[in-house]
Amino acid sequence: MRRIPVRTACLAATLLLSALAGAPAPAAARDLPDRYVVSREEGVLPEGITVTPDGTLYVSSDGLGTLYRGRIGNPELKPFRARGVEDRPSTLGVHTDRRGRVLSVGGATLTVHDRHGRLLTRRTAQDGPLGAPHLNDLVVTRDAVYVTDWANPVIHRAELRGGTVGPLEPWLDIRAAFPQFPPQYWLLNGIVADPSGSTLLVASNGTEAVWRIGTEHREVSRLDLGDQSFGPDGMVLRGRNLYAVLNHGAPHGVYIARLDPELRSGTVTHRLTDEGFDLPTTLAKHGCRLYVVNSQLDEPPGRPPYTVSAIPDPTCDDSR
Repeated sequence: MRRIPVRTACLAATLLLSALAGAPAPAAARDLPDRYVVSREEGVLPEGITVTPDGTLYVSSDGLGTLYRGRIGNPELKPFRARGVEDRPSTLGVHTDRRGRVLSVGGATLTVHDRHGRLLTRRTAQDGPLGAPHLNDLVVTRDAVYVTDWANPVIHRAELRGGTVGPLEPWLDIRAAFPQFPPQYWLLNGIVADPSGSTLLVASNGTEAVWRIGTEHREVSRLDLGDQSFGPDGMVLRGRNLYAVLNHGAPHGVYIARLDPELRSGTVTHRLTDEGFDLPTTLAKHGCRLYVVNSQLDEPPGRPPYTVSAIPDPTCDDSR
């Protein structure tokens, strides 16, 4: 879920989390903070976020590789002492699974921690057609973890069997879907799945599009949003509502598209661009609120404090 506008300006082309519907917040939204401080330490540059059904927030650091944890009722997060990420200078995507485990990616590694920070699993991705991987985001389905690669046009997959996470292996080279496009500019970002895990949606900054992938036969097609240029960073899928953060090629903010039942086409229904975001990278949904990361990645190391903004979900009654 990465993307810095200065890195993409030159481009040629313009579940678990789905299965776990956002639970109602334990307190009325008016009683919850509208801003959360991830850290006051210089250079953190927050990037990824997830919010669990019980209201626990996890936020990753692109700048330091650290993970942070908090509660939706408390405006201050604290470092999550996740062992085994000390040698990973950048952590991007972060999500949790049905077991409450915390999965995160950065560099070439996928790590899995328990809720106490104990390292359970560490998997390393193979080099891709363009070289070393730069893992960006992940989604957890019933039988696999799928991971995007910012540096290669490749989606990686680790099989899930019970509580065991298998090797992280190349699963799909997406270049065949758009063979004339320069392979170094695919820049794969956010990834989400439908509740069954049979359909993935993958964001590509480089192609300025979202790509639909059927997991059974690995067929790839472009999500049809009409004439809308739509190359998101992070995304959330709830029912037929696709929530996406755009941070280049369009005013920065949260864009919401209503998709058809097969997740093949849709219409952008909301553009939330006047919320004072500071280069947003991704978001999470909990109850009737959206939690948006303010990365400051356009001017590293940024200036503390590093924050997450919470805003109302304008489609709260229509997320089926």
